[in-house]
Amino acid sequence: MGAVKPAVLALADGTVFKGTAVGAPGETVGEVVFNTAMSGYQEVLTDPSYRGQMVTMTYPHIGNYGINPEDVESSRPWLTGFIVKEACPYPSNWRSRLSLDEYLRQHGVVGIQGIDTRALTTHLRDHGSQQGIISHADLDPKRVVRKAREAPSILGRDLVKEVTCASPYKWTEGSGRWALKNGGVEGKGGGGFRVVAYDFGIKYNILRRLVDEGFEVTVVPASTTADSALALHPDGIFLSNGPGDPEGVPYAVEAVRSLLGKRPIFGICLGHQIIGLALGLHTYKLKFGHHGANHPVLDMETRKVEITSQNHNFAVRGGEVAGAGTKPAPWTTAYGRVQLTHVSLNDDAVEGLRCLDLPAYSVQYHPEASPGPHDASYLFQRFTDLMTKGKA
Repeated sequence: MGAVKPAVLALADGTVFKGTAVGAPGETVGEVVFNTAMSGYQEVLTDPSYRGQMVTMTYPHIGNYGINPEDVESSRPWLTGFIVKEACPYPSNWRSRLSLDEYLRQHGVVGIQGIDTRALTTHLRDHGSQQGIISHADLDPKRVVRKAREAPSILGRDLVKEVTCASPYKWTEGSGRWALKNGGVEGKGGGGFRVVAYDFGIKYNILRRLVDEGFEVTVVPASTTADSALALHPDGIFLSNGPGDPEGVPYAVEAVRSLLGKRPIFGICLGHQIIGLALGLHTYKLKFGHHGANHPVLDMETRKVEITSQNHNFAVRGGEVAGAGTKPAPWTTAYGRVQLTHVSLNDDAVEGLRCLDLPAYSVQYHPEASPGPHDASYLFQRFTDLMTKGKA
């Protein structure tokens, strides 16, 4: 190992943490958020939904099992910075190919370690996620704080265009030999349904789960119009996860609005928010977001609690939300009635919607669970059921 180099993390509110450099040398800026998962750092690093953000891992020791090519969720890391208490320099796992530090360097990700991540997490929880800067070069507190304050907010920004695919492509890989171990199933058949998946920053494991259901999957860019999507003759439309503010992608909202009622639609995370906006509901920015693999969600219809994987800074606001109490009456929209189906037990945020008069539903969390539990894997079967009903 080389000499230890100092680094600083500065927040827009003037808070400064001093640590040491990890990853690629340099300086980076982004919205600072925290993730409560104990494992899955490799999936976190490669989740496109973190575009424009710097992630703080609350678990203190990160990098223990190294990096391997099987656990990535996209082609490369998309976050702008990585913040840990300690980056393990000597990983121990038979699948490991390189260390966390080597991986970050390889992909140009600037990081910091050696800071009190508990104090940082508490600060973000109390004061909200905010713009920050990690610097290995400029260690002057006043200058780096000023840079953080001058950094653009993610509000209204189109970050999806930075992570979406350039052109349509077929996806054929399922969960394979990991399927049964990870709660999936190989080759269910799925009626041979054709699914068009909008790539707002789609994770590989979502695509694998769609293939596990037996779907023929065509992935299309986020800017694909409704007419272009329908020209592919799909039986269903899938809307993926993705980064940033859903109001920053009005073209996606317009496409989904035009698709409502024409094909069954299933949305996850940003896809859920886009469905909400297309229906005439509203979205808002959460104080510090939901990021982790252990968030409890109540299914309002079965009264079961699901432990979920989540990664979002925005949420849907509709009509009355009853929380863990009673199931609220459906909300009335220009597209018919919309039922709240899932709610967060942490803060009553809307976690799921179902259209009662159209074949469309969505969830805010990640039922493909990578990383995370598999309580909500049934939601992919529900997509098959909707398309089967549409064919009847």
